[in-house]
Amino acid sequence: MPRTLSKMVNLHTVAPDFSLPDSEGRLHSLQDAAAAPAILVGFICNHCPFVAHIADQFSELAREWKGAGLAIYAIMSNDVESHPADHPDQMAKESEARSYTFPYLFDEDQSVAKAFGAACTPDFFLFDADRRLVYRGQFCDSRPGGEEPVTGADLDTAVEAVLEGRPVPDEQRPSLGCNIKWKPGHEPAD
Repeated sequence: MPRTLSKMVNLHTVAPDFSLPDSEGRLHSLQDAAAAPAILVGFICNHCPFVAHIADQFSELAREWKGAGLAIYAIMSNDVESHPADHPDQMAKESEARSYTFPYLFDEDQSVAKAFGAACTPDFFLFDADRRLVYRGQFCDSRPGGEEPVTGADLDTAVEAVLEGRPVPDEQRPSLGCNIKWKPGHEPAD
């Protein structure tokens, strides 16, 4: 399986705004979370084995985080023509099967993935109350086929710190996953 590392975008970057539809066509934006003490944006998809490996634990932790006030958005930016398993109809099924309690949004033109500097699935971006990037990177050390349990420890530690008003740990490791499936001619320039 192909492996791509996240780009590790510069910390303190301001969260790019977006307005994207969920699988039922309802629009969601960062403005919806204006009062939230922190925002997590995760780039995921349905078919990626790296996402499938962490999805249930991510869903479980997201319920806890949401209860503590974290606003959460998951965004799917893959080309659905080349990867029909990621089509919005399938996103709705995935969201229900995994009991996602957060909006799962479709970035059809891939502009939001580019604005965030997302490179792989999963790829996580955590912003503080000022909408400044405080964490980017992996969910935890677990990988498909490995022996490490899926804990979400890296992201959970960062979320806990930002919600408690503490500094997020400096040591942040890139996420590893499948590359975003760019439409022909849409690949970002590096």
